[in-house]
Amino acid sequence: MCTAANYTATDHYFGRNLDLEYSYNETVTVTPRNYVFKFRQVDELRSHHALIGISTNVDGYPLYYDATNEKGLSMAGLNFPENADYKPEDPKKINITPFEFIPWVLGQYETVAEVKEALKDINLVNISFSKEYPLSPLHWIISDREESITVESVKEGLHVYDNPVGVLTNNPTFDKQLFNLNNYMTLSIDPPKNNFAPDLVLDTYSRGMGAIGLPGDLSSSSRFVKAVFTKINSVSGSSESEAISQFFHILGSAAQQRGCVRLGDKYEITIYSSCCNTDKGIYYYKTYENSQISGVDMHKENLDSEEIISYSLIEGQQIKMQN
Repeated sequence: MCTAANYTATDHYFGRNLDLEYSYNETVTVTPRNYVFKFRQVDELRSHHALIGISTNVDGYPLYYDATNEKGLSMAGLNFPENADYKPEDPKKINITPFEFIPWVLGQYETVAEVKEALKDINLVNISFSKEYPLSPLHWIISDREESITVESVKEGLHVYDNPVGVLTNNPTFDKQLFNLNNYMTLSIDPPKNNFAPDLVLDTYSRGMGAIGLPGDLSSSSRFVKAVFTKINSVSGSSESEAISQFFHILGSAAQQRGCVRLGDKYEITIYSSCCNTDKGIYYYKTYENSQISGVDMHKENLDSEEIISYSLIEGQQIKMQN
């Protein structure tokens, strides 16, 4: 499963945890403006906004998991099993396959408001990339500095939700995730007040007791609550270092540790955590074995070229010895 979020300090940041039990050889991928994005049912994009994010590159095509474009618009696809429902082609709609959805959106649009208008004509069609790469059941978070939305293609059709918390995990559907926050409105970052029995002397014996009841398990609904609580109450300094450190701590509150979620003979882990400065186009990441923050600056590449640029993830632990 996965957790995605956005966060604003001085600059705006967007990123996610990718939680899986296996890897598809992900790379940090920069797609320049003149790379030709070919789509199955609509015209290709020969010129578009440049993108940076993490993808699996197959036959020269970047299958993006998450990305940010040069205008600061960001998007991530997260696992949505048993709820995602892709449709047959509709001649009255713009038919986009889910694996094309991120480049189709980020290649053309600059703001969430523009995307919301475009989605009125979108149909997410059931066409796989190939037999070896079938479609994954996904839903998406799309964010800019000002707002976020969640997009879900379900049996009833395409639902576009305003996302006031700027967080997304997995199941259930986003409207239910948001409603579930009502159950936690009494939680606080402050010491609790004794509402249980005012005449009974009760001791605030530990710091953090205002958040007793905050979920700590690794289910998607619990990670949603934990990530929202952590993100909304987070405070960071104004520097880049302070902001990205705080963002990784937000994602860390919902990270998956090897051994805690068993899937047959494997375990789900947080394969990578990412944090993109959407204002500067710098993509930071950590991997499960490498807790050092690494970065790729899209603006140090030739963004007018025609070929994608990829950087393999640094997966080995980087330790700085001090003696």
